[in-house]
Amino acid sequence: MKQNSEPLIGGIPKSEHVARWRSQFKEMLNAPDANVDGIRRKWLDLPYTNRPDGMALDIYLPEEGPGPFPVILYIHGGGWFLGHKRNVNMEPFLYVLQRGYALVSVDYTLSDKAEFPTQVYEVKTAARWLRENAEKYCLQAEKIALWGDSAGGHLAALAGISSAAGELEDLSFGSPDQSSAVSAVVDWYGPADFFTMREQQKEMGVSMQPAQGCSMEELFLGSLLDDAPDKVKAANPETYISPASPPFFIQHGDKDFVVPCGQSVSLAAKLKEALGEDKVYFEILEGAAHADPCFFRRDNMDKALDFLDKYLK
Repeated sequence: MKQNSEPLIGGIPKSEHVARWRSQFKEMLNAPDANVDGIRRKWLDLPYTNRPDGMALDIYLPEEGPGPFPVILYIHGGGWFLGHKRNVNMEPFLYVLQRGYALVSVDYTLSDKAEFPTQVYEVKTAARWLRENAEKYCLQAEKIALWGDSAGGHLAALAGISSAAGELEDLSFGSPDQSSAVSAVVDWYGPADFFTMREQQKEMGVSMQPAQGCSMEELFLGSLLDDAPDKVKAANPETYISPASPPFFIQHGDKDFVVPCGQSVSLAAKLKEALGEDKVYFEILEGAAHADPCFFRRDNMDKALDFLDKYLK
């Protein structure tokens, strides 16, 4: 008899978990694309890995100036399960062009297709590819920052910190002669320690764990948390913090029931201990929920960009 080779999470086929989450997020899966028609200088759907089925990125340049331009590499959220590089949620980030930055929006393999650490390998490969091709696309090779929200914030933090520590890298994805190190990271309401996040959610009286099936973190890891403590540790940006970690700008809402604010409290405290107070900006936005519109207001984005200016300009 032919055995089913489909991977299991908690004894349940992965496809069943995926189907449940797809059903729950049906509307979000059909979200419209961002309108980028008015941006004159751009390159879309550029493959950045050496794999036939590899991911792609988009590059947008400011309308004025010869460049080369410092780079903000944007990593979208969506629980590692939803979204893409040109989803409507990335549209507010086009504002960085007005501040003299090139914006690069990157796709990574979603968790229905691959589990951790594929996604962080891809983000790092994108940074290496940008360095390798900087002259062609009018970019400053040594001025790259990562900016992510939610799951994208997690990948930004994990990629930035682990690159500085020389960990979690797979050069076989492409551009092996380049560095994936970055100059700074902006982390908006990203998770860090999946174990403590689960406990913090319980303390807030909520649970992201379905009655049946796995959480989005567990789908990302390919295992139940309790079955894979080593994976939980490896996926935690705090694991790799060192004095070489890049400067961080972190914001989180105190009414975030999806990713509790305590995740960023802990990460910021450990980064400050390693880097010093001056290289870590941490702010709790009162009354702000997960992906709250207040994060995307121009005045708040200017706050993050002012921080990045110190390290990229």
